[in-house]
Amino acid sequence: MKEQKVKILENAPIAAGIYKMRFALSEKTDGLFCGKFVNISVGDGAHLLRRPIAICEHGEENGVQAVTICYQVKGAGTQAMSRAKVGDELACVLPLGNGFRLSEEQKRVALIGGGVGIFPMLSVLKEYAGAGKDFYSYIGFRNRDAVCMADTFFSLSARAEIVTDDGSFGQKNNNAVAAFFADYEKARPDVVLACGPTPMLRALKTGLKERGIAVPCYVSLEERMGCGIGACLVCVCKKSGKEENARVCKDGPVFEIGEVEI
Repeated sequence: MKEQKVKILENAPIAAGIYKMRFALSEKTDGLFCGKFVNISVGDGAHLLRRPIAICEHGEENGVQAVTICYQVKGAGTQAMSRAKVGDELACVLPLGNGFRLSEEQKRVALIGGGVGIFPMLSVLKEYAGAGKDFYSYIGFRNRDAVCMADTFFSLSARAEIVTDDGSFGQKNNNAVAAFFADYEKARPDVVLACGPTPMLRALKTGLKERGIAVPCYVSLEERMGCGIGACLVCVCKKSGKEENARVCKDGPVFEIGEVEI
């Protein structure tokens, strides 16, 4: 984990209310991996708290490490971030949290993403491209205007299903989880990875239990965070069957689905 200045290489909308930001790191940084996140300033002095955003992609460009994040413009902070220009510098702490790790034996991988939860799933596709995995992706959006990165899911997945609440793109279905269960016999995954709104993850947990599916399942939780390093306890969640909490930023954001209450 390092705190450093990063220089914006790209910051532009890719769908309604969704921006893609790519930035260059000022220092060599180890430990970048799918499922981890950054805590990044928004570019003005009015919003002191940084925003926790999942790493979407990372790599090297012209000898410099670069990281891509995608974020939804919701409040004043992310609105300020969307106004940042190419060449601007932002303060950033990275990488934070744990991530999604696939074992050699896990060949068939189901990815379930909803809303901005698709971006951690995209990071898994990018991280393990060419590693001999077959990905079965089930991705949900509100409507056609919200759809982004669909081509990447189609090109890097053995099978990809895009659903929208209103049916304006792909199948009409208000839940990527339902699309996954409808297709389960075809996918037959060795492991399930998911990220999205709490109701979506709750439906996944309930559905797996009701169907007696014992496949390992790991979820990335989306929570409001303050410090991003486990000190402020803003992002705690309750552990299943225990009188103790887990810190999403420090102990997660990726958990085994039975480990935490959703």
